[in-house]
Amino acid sequence: MKNHELDSVDHTILNILQQNAKLPLKEIAENVYLSVPAVSARIEKMEKEGYITGYQAQVNPIALGYHIKALINLEVPPEEKSVFYPYIKECLNVVECNCVTGEYSMVLEVLFPSTVELDKFIGELQRFGRTKTLIVFSTSVEHRGIPANPNEIVRE
Repeated sequence: MKNHELDSVDHTILNILQQNAKLPLKEIAENVYLSVPAVSARIEKMEKEGYITGYQAQVNPIALGYHIKALINLEVPPEEKSVFYPYIKECLNVVECNCVTGEYSMVLEVLFPSTVELDKFIGELQRFGRTKTLIVFSTSVEHRGIPANPNEIVRE
């Protein structure tokens, strides 16, 4: 996937884009002391090499009517995964699905307007296996970017 190692300028550009992907190239260029075409070329190269996989808007689920966030642990037998994966990809209320180690094989993050819809969905999921559901009361760290250089992680 990646063909070259990122340098400190690339790391800075990635960190800036994770904070605000709509920031004009001119402002990014000013932050890294490069020309706009040079920054544009670096971004294009990082996209091509898979360091940048896309851009999307962050939306407020509650403003859109999704008042219930839950984490669902699901035990899916290995022989059922070929049926489960296509099914779960079609479930639009599932915002993330991870195959994990431990007692359960899947952890799903879901958003629903109410517990009634969540309960119905859990009932559907149970055809694949046992579930354990955690309803989220609050989120202290929302989805966020990651430091572009893992060697520069600073803990406060």
